[in-house]
Amino acid sequence: MPDLSKMVRESEIRRNEQGEVSSVNVWPRKVQIVEVGPRDGLQNEAEVVPTDVKVAWIDRLSEAGLQRIEVTSFVNPRWIPALADADEVMRRIRRADGIQYSALVPNVKGLERAVAVGVNAVAVFMSASETHNRKNINKSIAETYPVLEETVREAKAAGCFVRGYVSTAFGCPFEGAVPVARVREVALHLLEMGIDELSVGDTIGVATPADVHRVVDVLLKDMPVRRLALHFHDTYGMAIANICAALEHGVQIYDASLGGLGGCPYAPGATGNVATEDVLYLMRGCGIETGVSIEAAVEAAGFIEDHLGRPLPAHNLRARRGACTTT
Repeated sequence: MPDLSKMVRESEIRRNEQGEVSSVNVWPRKVQIVEVGPRDGLQNEAEVVPTDVKVAWIDRLSEAGLQRIEVTSFVNPRWIPALADADEVMRRIRRADGIQYSALVPNVKGLERAVAVGVNAVAVFMSASETHNRKNINKSIAETYPVLEETVREAKAAGCFVRGYVSTAFGCPFEGAVPVARVREVALHLLEMGIDELSVGDTIGVATPADVHRVVDVLLKDMPVRRLALHFHDTYGMAIANICAALEHGVQIYDASLGGLGGCPYAPGATGNVATEDVLYLMRGCGIETGVSIEAAVEAAGFIEDHLGRPLPAHNLRARRGACTTT
């Protein structure tokens, strides 16, 4: 059987839109997984998950070796009722040394709530699509910038690590295709605010590898690859292929959600995030280090699946719970 890891590392050529050789790339030897299941995964659930279950689940994520966990969101509970217990969850989880426990904050008020319960890593968010931004934040893109500028400034003053999300970077449920120039414009504004990391999201899961090459090529002209993260949804089954495309650029940070949980309450038709355990399976097969136990991750996915009372879409979860012996 061929050595897949060796084949991947020797696969250094990709082609541009005209089919010509455009660059030479080597996949990274190590990546970071940002587990967004407790926030992005649970925010769209019709039934509110009890706080006790959330806390027990997040503790399992820590034990699995995940170094970055997005725990909750300090938005107005009227917007996201599923995460109304954000303060209590952050107080009750067991925080292990060396793990970043972060939260989403929409503005300074949300930031103040987060800092009050010991959060030192936060994320601000906006969309590359005007319509989605208005539906998600109730503001235009232009109106959102000053709100986030103030939030980032106050977060940095409080000593927080700050991530910036750009949603609908590959397509919008209301406007369709989103120009790459628009994505770059929003990204540059966030970087100029002083964020530490930029997460670019395929909110409705329409991207293909060609789209990933096109967007990442543009973004990496303005920022170092170590500060870029990608956030893929798996609506059309392209998330893993899109991660492979991003690996060719050396991207080392990927958002994922155990079990494939997720969606966006303001993006009709959007399905779950790429499943953490499927990303781990890809990385292990390609010889790329993550520091996360796929076995423990699958167990944690099974834990939340049992409490939700419905099967989750992650391939590895389905295969392993179906008594598949492949490892």
